[in-house]
Amino acid sequence: MSELFDAVDALLASRAVLPPPAERKRLRAAHGLTIDEVATALRVRRATVSGWEAGKTEPRPPERDAYARLLDKLAQLYPAPATPDDTAAPAQDAAVPDTFTAAPAPAPEVAVMTATENTPTPAPAAAAPVAAPRLTRTTRPSSRRPGAKKAASSGTPAAAVDPRFEHGPLAIVDVEDGQVLAYCTGGLVLDVPAKSVPALVEWTLREAKLGAPKLAGPGKDADPLLVLTEAALERYGLPVTLTEEEKHAGRIPEGHKVIKQLVRAEWKLTKRGFGPWARIYRPATGSERACVQLCIPSWNALDSRHWGEAGQLPPAELARVLGVYASRVMTPRGSTAVTGLELMTALHPPTRASEPDATGKRHSEHNPGSLGKDAIDPMNWPPCEVPDGHPVLADLPRFHVRGPKEKLFEEAYDWARPMTDAECTLRHLVGIDVNMAFAAGANGLTVGLGAPTHVKAPAFDPKLPGSWLVDLSHVDLSRVKVGKEWVELDGSLLPSPFTPKGERPTGPAWYATPTVAYAAELGYEVHPIEAWVRYDNGRYLDGWYNRLRDAYLATMADLGVDADLAPADFLAAMTGYKARDPDLAIVVSAIKATVKGGLGKLRERPRGEGWRPGEPWRALSRPTWRPDIRAAVISRTRINLHRKIVKHAAFTGQYPIAILSDCVVYAADGPSPLDFLPYRDGKPLPGGFKLGINPGLVKHEGTQSVLWGEGVREQFNAPELNLARYIKDGTVTDVDNGE
Repeated sequence: MSELFDAVDALLASRAVLPPPAERKRLRAAHGLTIDEVATALRVRRATVSGWEAGKTEPRPPERDAYARLLDKLAQLYPAPATPDDTAAPAQDAAVPDTFTAAPAPAPEVAVMTATENTPTPAPAAAAPVAAPRLTRTTRPSSRRPGAKKAASSGTPAAAVDPRFEHGPLAIVDVEDGQVLAYCTGGLVLDVPAKSVPALVEWTLREAKLGAPKLAGPGKDADPLLVLTEAALERYGLPVTLTEEEKHAGRIPEGHKVIKQLVRAEWKLTKRGFGPWARIYRPATGSERACVQLCIPSWNALDSRHWGEAGQLPPAELARVLGVYASRVMTPRGSTAVTGLELMTALHPPTRASEPDATGKRHSEHNPGSLGKDAIDPMNWPPCEVPDGHPVLADLPRFHVRGPKEKLFEEAYDWARPMTDAECTLRHLVGIDVNMAFAAGANGLTVGLGAPTHVKAPAFDPKLPGSWLVDLSHVDLSRVKVGKEWVELDGSLLPSPFTPKGERPTGPAWYATPTVAYAAELGYEVHPIEAWVRYDNGRYLDGWYNRLRDAYLATMADLGVDADLAPADFLAAMTGYKARDPDLAIVVSAIKATVKGGLGKLRERPRGEGWRPGEPWRALSRPTWRPDIRAAVISRTRINLHRKIVKHAAFTGQYPIAILSDCVVYAADGPSPLDFLPYRDGKPLPGGFKLGINPGLVKHEGTQSVLWGEGVREQFNAPELNLARYIKDGTVTDVDNGE
């Protein structure tokens, strides 16, 4: 009988109507599933599931039957939220509405929302729903810059918007002609009636309909973000710029009148106070949150190293830049580094609701696959993994310098060598740069999720994340395995893969798992002396990588650089791509900074606050303070690069001149990467360097002459000056030896 039921179920599934693509994506994200997990369960490729969710392809039997069953079960667990007209509409997920891709062309009239001001009340702001604001018409332009007139480059229909956040994730608050306005994404402008900061917070939570849906099932919705222009700061009684003392403190004084207003209205500030990224909140009641994030560009909230000139953009254009970033990455929670770290938590919340107990109540429990709050005692870290000054090193003698046998030192390359006579006869130095190198290093990486275990003389396991004390000085780069074959190389022209400076190890040292695994891959035995390993592990960073990769590729596609371009077409498309849309170029820069900054935050150091060596600092209490994960990502990134260099050398006989992080410089007869990369019939060397925009592939960083390189080294009397640092434009602003 059960077989008959199974046959009936299969027959029904084969004729089931699949939900629209956006709903498929919403259901998957609501349950916290990644595309890879769905693809594995259905035994199809990742790109196949991605195509189903994008609407490019439709599933066929037998996968269609299983996919329909999965979506049906998820729909029962996560019903679509009702729209204002009581029809079901999927919540907005990672899909990017075309209004975020580019600002709309200005029309003769732009709708401006008006609403009456609310009086602050002690009750949670989100508890009292209000009617939709009244629409009026005005002749206000949506932007003051011609670049904003470009049409949206994405022709795909926008995903249905969660009605709670129908005005987008954020707004730029400005004052024009005496009127306070909130510029939202998509060209919408709201009339702001609030006359004080507490009233502005109340209005934002009650009427503005700002925010974004959660990124994972057990997560939290993103709080609304308000960006205050200089005019808005003046209107609300805040300083336009901070004094030197306030810059050092990172906040305005506790006695400032605006902070007093917030206290009287029963609003609270986080420990970092009222600074460039202020969070104003009331304690949550149940599942209801009452929190608004403020961003103040004139207080250097948008660091120009990562956001370029975003802080000087007109409100409508700044709304576009931040809106694209928010929709593709997440609503900014602080600097790009802070946002990168917060994205990890948003995709893998540390807790979830348990199954109902005997009384029907649910409780908070650890969310499998996340970094739990109690996974590791911050005061009981492996000594080799912590930075200097950590409490576990408090007993070390003062001024003690830890060597390789005491300290895990996995960092990016900073290596260079003198050119050979043969290389000096060539004309050009060509630099290639690995796209999103550290993101690619995080992809598929198994990292520890729980506490470490100390073991003596362990057998090395390349699948077990951890830190290993092992002697790799016997690895000879003159003879290594490439694939299954031994090859002879000129080891003197290659950097060691085991040290950031490329120097050959002289004895035992601490390494992350990817580094030791690479030594075994090169054909050499490894015998660890001791190790700190993590048996509870998983691919924690996969979702983080996927979201940042998708954000990067989508934004580069908007700039005319697609992932499927031929090598020559790719190089042409990369030429001047930033000038095609400077606003989107800012987004690309911010996405890349989010990757590097987020990984850097995994080992955040003390930041003032009267800290002294041997004392704990604030970051240690975070579940995401994980120096071992940072080390593993950097280790894998460096090893990935060295593997490509070795395969390139074995096939072409060419060796790098200099390496800086993810940039590699080669001597070549021509000025283009195609003059030395071994393409055959349009196909790259398997396992070597490949031109393209995807993370892990390479782009052209810059070209200078060999005479320039030798001249710079001679000028500064530095025969091993790292030319990769200056290859982009040839400008030498400083040198390694400090002269």
